[in-house]
Amino acid sequence: MVTGFILTALGLALFEIISSADNAIINAEVLRTMSEKMRKWFLFWGILFAVFIVRGLLPWAIIWATVPSLGPIGAFTATWSSDPMVHTAIETSAPILMAGGGIFLIFLFFHWLFLEEKHFGLPGERFFKKHGVWFYAIVSILLSVIVWLALKTDPLMAFGAVIGSTAFFITHGFKENAERAEKELLSGSSVKSDLSKILYLEVIDATFSIDGVLGAFAFTLSIPLILVGNGIGAIVLRKLTVANIDTVKKYVFLKNGAMYSVFFLGLIMLLHAFRVPVPEWLSPFVTFAVVGYFFLKSRKHIKLLTA
Repeated sequence: MVTGFILTALGLALFEIISSADNAIINAEVLRTMSEKMRKWFLFWGILFAVFIVRGLLPWAIIWATVPSLGPIGAFTATWSSDPMVHTAIETSAPILMAGGGIFLIFLFFHWLFLEEKHFGLPGERFFKKHGVWFYAIVSILLSVIVWLALKTDPLMAFGAVIGSTAFFITHGFKENAERAEKELLSGSSVKSDLSKILYLEVIDATFSIDGVLGAFAFTLSIPLILVGNGIGAIVLRKLTVANIDTVKKYVFLKNGAMYSVFFLGLIMLLHAFRVPVPEWLSPFVTFAVVGYFFLKSRKHIKLLTA
């Protein structure tokens, strides 16, 4: 029991760190344009906001949306309740959440595989990048198949899959806008006060955190455990933002590890949605194995460059 709790918490923390690494790089670049006082303010209050507000409210909102019968207050108390009836209600509605989260994560992976710039870490990645136009066809067909299968089981689960795809394209739009805003800030073409930059970073953090929070449900449905794991990851990431971000950038294949983890966690969520038994240890094990592989690959790459 305790071992499983620790393994899940560590897996959640690791997934939070790698899935939000891009966010940390954006934070670090923008922070360099700010005063020392405002950087310290952001790191202290930003951690509190990121851990207790964003990563606290998002799971609550997701549970409320998934089990609307609980209501906003009931969804909040459910996260800390030991009432078996509450847990049964969440477990019963879990396929809706799992279908939506699984589709979101798999779309995220395919967008990276087909369309995003990357360091090619595995054979075949260059091929998919050359045929990026197929991204929209692949995800459309995938969504159609999942919805068709889900309709035979539960129409609400099919609706959850559609919501997952909608959430992906909405957050993707925000991320693209964030990348443009970052380039304007760093180029000097957009002049903003330090306070405006902090507000900008918090909005971006909320957008990027959706990936980590949805992926967390592949590990567990326990909100307190998600808060612990994601909270640890968010704190570590904020520390890396200032202390060692240049070192993190050298590990060029960590992004690959993050995205392949996202893919496997998305598959696990879809299996959960269709009531396929999946052992609890599988999500943290896959995360550690995939990230570990690409971490070692990045270290080997660094040694070749410095040799």
